[in-house]
Amino acid sequence: MATAQQKLKIKESFDLIQGNQSIKVSEGLKELEKFAEESVLEILVGIAADTDNEDTKKQILAFLSQVVDPASRDLFIRYIKEEEFNMLRQALLTVVWNSRLDYSDYLADFVEIAVEGNFMEALECLTILENLEGPFEEHHLLEAQLHLREYAQSDRAHEEDRKTNIISEIAMFIQEQNDGIDADLMLD
Repeated sequence: MATAQQKLKIKESFDLIQGNQSIKVSEGLKELEKFAEESVLEILVGIAADTDNEDTKKQILAFLSQVVDPASRDLFIRYIKEEEFNMLRQALLTVVWNSRLDYSDYLADFVEIAVEGNFMEALECLTILENLEGPFEEHHLLEAQLHLREYAQSDRAHEEDRKTNIISEIAMFIQEQNDGIDADLMLD
Protein backbone atom coordinates (compact mmCIF):
# COMPACT_ATOMS: atom_id res chain seq x y z
CA MET A 1 0.00 0.00 0.00
CA ALA A 2 1.43 3.34 -1.04
CA THR A 3 1.88 6.07 1.52
CA ALA A 4 0.47 9.57 0.97
CA GLN A 5 3.90 10.77 -0.15
CA GLN A 6 4.25 7.86 -2.59
CA LYS A 7 0.77 8.53 -4.00
CA LEU A 8 1.75 12.16 -4.57
CA LYS A 9 4.94 11.08 -6.37
CA ILE A 10 2.92 8.68 -8.55
CA LYS A 11 0.41 11.41 -9.40
CA GLU A 12 3.20 13.83 -10.26
CA SER A 13 4.78 11.17 -12.48
CA PHE A 14 1.51 10.61 -14.33
CA ASP A 15 1.13 14.38 -14.80
CA LEU A 16 4.59 14.47 -16.40
CA ILE A 17 3.74 11.55 -18.69
CA GLN A 18 0.42 12.99 -19.77
CA GLY A 19 2.16 16.25 -20.70
CA ASN A 20 3.48 14.40 -23.78
CA GLN A 21 6.86 16.14 -23.69
CA SER A 22 9.51 13.54 -24.40
CA ILE A 23 11.94 14.51 -21.63
CA LYS A 24 9.14 14.88 -19.06
CA VAL A 25 7.66 11.51 -20.09
CA SER A 26 11.08 9.93 -19.51
CA GLU A 27 11.34 11.58 -16.09
CA GLY A 28 7.86 10.41 -15.11
CA LEU A 29 8.53 6.85 -16.20
CA LYS A 30 11.88 6.83 -14.41
CA GLU A 31 10.10 7.81 -11.20
CA LEU A 32 7.43 5.13 -11.71
CA GLU A 33 10.08 2.37 -11.83
CA LYS A 34 9.86 2.37 -8.03
CA PHE A 35 6.08 1.85 -8.13
CA ALA A 36 5.51 -0.72 -10.90
CA GLU A 37 2.44 -2.18 -9.19
CA GLU A 38 -0.73 -3.29 -10.95
CA SER A 39 -2.64 -0.04 -10.51
CA VAL A 40 0.26 1.94 -11.99
CA LEU A 41 0.58 -0.45 -14.93
CA GLU A 42 -3.17 -0.26 -15.60
CA ILE A 43 -3.02 3.54 -15.78
CA LEU A 44 0.01 3.40 -18.09
CA VAL A 45 -1.77 1.03 -20.47
CA GLY A 46 -4.74 3.40 -20.44
CA ILE A 47 -2.53 6.40 -21.23
CA ALA A 48 -0.82 4.49 -24.05
CA ALA A 49 -4.21 3.58 -25.50
CA ASP A 50 -5.55 7.13 -25.27
CA THR A 51 -2.58 9.22 -26.38
CA ASP A 52 -2.07 10.38 -29.93
CA ASN A 53 1.56 11.16 -29.17
CA GLU A 54 3.58 8.32 -30.69
CA ASP A 55 6.72 9.15 -28.68
CA THR A 56 4.79 8.97 -25.41
CA LYS A 57 3.20 5.68 -26.45
CA LYS A 58 6.58 4.27 -27.50
CA GLN A 59 8.21 5.22 -24.18
CA ILE A 60 5.35 3.74 -22.15
CA LEU A 61 5.45 0.48 -24.11
CA ALA A 62 9.22 0.26 -23.68
CA PHE A 63 8.73 0.82 -19.94
CA LEU A 64 6.08 -1.93 -19.80
CA SER A 65 8.36 -4.42 -21.52
CA GLN A 66 10.92 -3.92 -18.73
CA VAL A 67 8.49 -4.87 -15.94
CA VAL A 68 9.74 -7.98 -14.13
CA ASP A 69 6.88 -8.58 -11.70
CA PRO A 70 5.36 -11.98 -12.64
CA ALA A 71 1.94 -10.73 -11.51
CA SER A 72 1.96 -8.32 -14.46
CA ARG A 73 1.59 -11.23 -16.91
CA ASP A 74 -2.11 -11.67 -16.10
CA LEU A 75 -2.65 -7.95 -16.53
CA PHE A 76 -1.00 -7.82 -19.96
CA ILE A 77 -2.88 -10.90 -21.21
CA ARG A 78 -6.15 -9.43 -19.98
CA TYR A 79 -5.54 -6.17 -21.85
CA ILE A 80 -4.45 -7.97 -25.00
CA LYS A 81 -7.75 -9.85 -25.01
CA GLU A 82 -10.03 -6.89 -24.17
CA GLU A 83 -11.94 -5.32 -27.06
CA GLU A 84 -11.37 -1.88 -25.56
CA PHE A 85 -7.64 -2.17 -26.28
CA ASN A 86 -7.83 -3.63 -29.81
CA MET A 87 -5.87 -0.69 -31.21
CA LEU A 88 -3.06 -1.45 -28.77
CA ARG A 89 -3.13 -5.26 -29.07
CA GLN A 90 -0.19 -5.62 -31.44
CA ALA A 91 1.91 -3.22 -29.36
CA LEU A 92 1.08 -5.13 -26.17
CA LEU A 93 2.05 -8.38 -27.89
CA THR A 94 5.38 -6.72 -28.68
CA VAL A 95 5.68 -5.80 -24.98
CA VAL A 96 5.23 -9.49 -24.12
CA TRP A 97 7.72 -10.56 -26.79
CA ASN A 98 10.32 -8.11 -25.45
CA SER A 99 9.64 -8.99 -21.82
CA ARG A 100 12.04 -10.99 -19.71
CA LEU A 101 9.11 -12.78 -18.06
CA ASP A 102 8.19 -16.36 -18.90
CA TYR A 103 4.73 -16.60 -20.46
CA SER A 104 4.79 -20.39 -20.97
CA ASP A 105 1.59 -20.81 -18.95
CA TYR A 106 -0.19 -18.62 -21.51
CA LEU A 107 0.52 -20.82 -24.54
CA ALA A 108 -3.17 -21.44 -25.28
CA ASP A 109 -3.97 -17.74 -24.83
CA PHE A 110 -1.47 -16.81 -27.54
CA VAL A 111 -2.92 -19.40 -29.89
CA GLU A 112 -6.41 -18.03 -29.21
CA ILE A 113 -5.23 -14.45 -29.82
CA ALA A 114 -3.55 -15.55 -33.06
CA VAL A 115 -6.65 -17.22 -34.47
CA GLU A 116 -8.94 -14.36 -33.40
CA GLY A 117 -6.63 -11.53 -34.45
CA ASN A 118 -5.34 -10.15 -37.71
CA PHE A 119 -2.25 -11.24 -39.64
CA MET A 120 0.20 -9.03 -37.70
CA GLU A 121 -1.19 -10.15 -34.35
CA ALA A 122 -0.89 -13.78 -35.44
CA LEU A 123 2.69 -13.13 -36.51
CA GLU A 124 3.50 -11.56 -33.12
CA CYS A 125 1.93 -14.57 -31.39
CA LEU A 126 4.01 -16.98 -33.45
CA THR A 127 7.16 -15.08 -32.47
CA ILE A 128 6.14 -15.19 -28.80
CA LEU A 129 5.35 -18.90 -28.95
CA GLU A 130 8.67 -19.74 -30.58
CA ASN A 131 10.49 -17.90 -27.80
CA LEU A 132 8.62 -19.36 -24.82
CA GLU A 133 10.80 -21.26 -22.40
CA GLY A 134 8.50 -24.21 -21.80
CA PRO A 135 8.05 -26.97 -20.86
CA PHE A 136 4.35 -26.78 -21.55
CA GLU A 137 1.65 -28.50 -19.58
CA GLU A 138 -0.47 -30.99 -21.46
CA HIS A 139 -3.74 -29.18 -20.73
CA HIS A 140 -2.32 -25.97 -22.27
CA LEU A 141 -1.35 -27.87 -25.41
CA LEU A 142 -4.78 -29.49 -25.62
CA GLU A 143 -6.51 -26.14 -25.24
CA ALA A 144 -4.25 -24.68 -27.95
CA GLN A 145 -5.16 -27.56 -30.24
CA LEU A 146 -8.86 -26.86 -29.65
CA HIS A 147 -8.40 -23.24 -30.72
CA LEU A 148 -6.59 -24.38 -33.85
CA ARG A 149 -9.26 -26.96 -34.67
CA GLU A 150 -12.03 -24.35 -34.27
CA TYR A 151 -10.12 -22.03 -36.58
CA ALA A 152 -9.63 -24.74 -39.21
CA GLN A 153 -13.35 -25.50 -39.17
CA SER A 154 -14.39 -21.85 -39.45
CA ASP A 155 -14.77 -19.64 -42.49
CA ARG A 156 -11.88 -17.50 -41.20
CA ALA A 157 -9.40 -20.20 -42.18
CA HIS A 158 -10.01 -19.35 -45.82
CA GLU A 159 -10.10 -15.55 -45.54
CA GLU A 160 -6.44 -14.61 -45.67
CA ASP A 161 -3.67 -16.84 -47.01
CA ARG A 162 -0.88 -15.03 -45.14
CA LYS A 163 -2.60 -15.47 -41.78
CA THR A 164 -3.48 -19.08 -42.58
CA ASN A 165 0.22 -19.74 -43.23
CA ILE A 166 1.10 -18.27 -39.81
CA ILE A 167 -1.61 -20.35 -38.14
CA SER A 168 -0.18 -23.43 -39.89
CA GLU A 169 3.24 -22.64 -38.43
CA ILE A 170 1.66 -22.25 -35.00
CA ALA A 171 -0.06 -25.63 -35.45
CA MET A 172 3.27 -27.25 -36.34
CA PHE A 173 4.88 -25.68 -33.26
CA ILE A 174 2.09 -26.99 -31.02
CA GLN A 175 2.35 -30.43 -32.63
CA GLU A 176 6.12 -30.51 -31.99
CA GLN A 177 5.55 -29.60 -28.35
CA ASN A 178 2.85 -32.24 -28.05
CA ASP A 179 5.12 -34.87 -29.64
CA GLY A 180 7.74 -33.98 -27.04
CA ILE A 181 5.27 -34.67 -24.22
CA ASP A 182 4.20 -37.95 -25.81
CA ALA A 183 7.86 -39.00 -26.10
CA ASP A 184 8.42 -38.12 -22.43
CA LEU A 185 5.45 -40.26 -21.44
CA MET A 186 6.86 -43.21 -23.35
CA LEU A 187 10.13 -42.94 -21.42
CA ASP A 188 8.38 -43.06 -18.03
